[in-house]
Amino acid sequence: MSEPTLSRTLPALTLAFGLMASASASAAAELVIGMQQEPTSLDPTADATASIDSMMTQNVFESLTTVAENGEVQPNLATSWEVSEDGLTYTFTLAEGVTFHDGSTLDAEDVVYSFDRAMGEDSVNPSKDIFEPIESVKAVDPQTVEITLTNKDAFFLFNMGQGDSAIVASESVETNNANPVGSGPFKFDSWTRGDRLTLVKNPDHRDADDVALDKVVFRFISDPAAATAAMMAEELDAFPGFPAPELLPQFEADPRFRVNVGSTEGEVILAMNNAKPPFDNVEVRRAVATAIDRDEIIEGAMYGQAVPIGSFYPPHGTAYVDLTDAYPHDSTKAEEMFEAAGVAGATMTLRVPPFPYATRSAEIIQNQLSEAGIDAKVENVEWGFWIDEVYKKKNYDMTIIAHTSPNDMGNFARGPDYFYGYDNAEMTALWEKIQTEVDAEARNELLKQGQQMLSDQSVHGFLFQLPLLGVFRQEVEGYWSSSPVLYMPLKNVRIAD
Repeated sequence: MSEPTLSRTLPALTLAFGLMASASASAAAELVIGMQQEPTSLDPTADATASIDSMMTQNVFESLTTVAENGEVQPNLATSWEVSEDGLTYTFTLAEGVTFHDGSTLDAEDVVYSFDRAMGEDSVNPSKDIFEPIESVKAVDPQTVEITLTNKDAFFLFNMGQGDSAIVASESVETNNANPVGSGPFKFDSWTRGDRLTLVKNPDHRDADDVALDKVVFRFISDPAAATAAMMAEELDAFPGFPAPELLPQFEADPRFRVNVGSTEGEVILAMNNAKPPFDNVEVRRAVATAIDRDEIIEGAMYGQAVPIGSFYPPHGTAYVDLTDAYPHDSTKAEEMFEAAGVAGATMTLRVPPFPYATRSAEIIQNQLSEAGIDAKVENVEWGFWIDEVYKKKNYDMTIIAHTSPNDMGNFARGPDYFYGYDNAEMTALWEKIQTEVDAEARNELLKQGQQMLSDQSVHGFLFQLPLLGVFRQEVEGYWSSSPVLYMPLKNVRIAD
């Protein structure tokens, strides 16, 4: 996230009667995808829920740039760009003849509108901070946009490829939450809440000839047993975020399916409300970190299918520092630390959203804290409640969430208004250096300092990197195996004959 670019999932669903016909019997140009999480909105510029990006970004909505599976920034609505010698002015040339799904023209004025909206005082953009370096956005002519920055931004072109930077039209923006109108290769068709969302091919897209799929249906199934049953019955073609790692061997042994274990940018954390006692005391946070046994959590919640983390940075990243040994698991020592901090025997509430990785981890952490003398009360809450009470109102002691946005150490520089309740001037200053350092090696050194600082202060309990566990019918081709961003472009996905 980035917002809790949350590995967002929704309430458990039971399979209803009248399910669609077997995916294998469906038309070759129709892809049925299982998803754990149903979003609360369909506008990626107004809601932090990760599943919005998964479905909408670069499929329905487009941005100036896009990001390839290897993390490389590539042209998108902008076919090219020039950067001034001082690195502060970017001049983008837009693709010719682009239209929104309602037939209206997309030009430089729409880019200006989209950015002004995202940067405005009343902006509800979930990643408003990525626009802070922008001083001005000007339409030079209908096909040319000039963006001037106040300072160099190492992540600028990358951020311009995110769902938060999607280009929208003023005429349709107010209804994008339920009836999204973008310029992408797929158009919104329908949304049956609690069940499915359907996209159809946009025949007027500039790359329409390269798009193999005529229809994409997203089925919302958060319950692991129901997800498994639907996949085995071939009611689904793919489940790219499969919620039951313990059942992967069943699919690996079935020649009809292909199992993928890839990486994501999602750090799973035991977030502690740093603005609220007792977690405003670093010694209490360190005691929690000492009480945690990551290996037990990964084995019990993820069946071994995850990599432990000791700070807020992905293990596959170029600046990664292994800090998993900073607080060796020791229940006795943790209990002594709690006693020294004056909270021995205290009750702490652990509010978790309805994602399997979170609910399973919560049960294990509850037991681990109990062994250290802490009474942890687990509250399983619905996603809408979590967004409102935990994320917006900061009404929580502890929670478990995956932050799936890339380059998001800046979350710790967002001050006390962010749901962490973490306010540290030194970290804020460090992030400003990281964000403006364009030399990759120098930036990596700063990122290493950031990881060490967050570990030293034990801001959260850092658990594991969320894996990308996917199950696909063998005929499905072109799906990404790893996720460097929140979205999964479907333009190049096809079902083989």
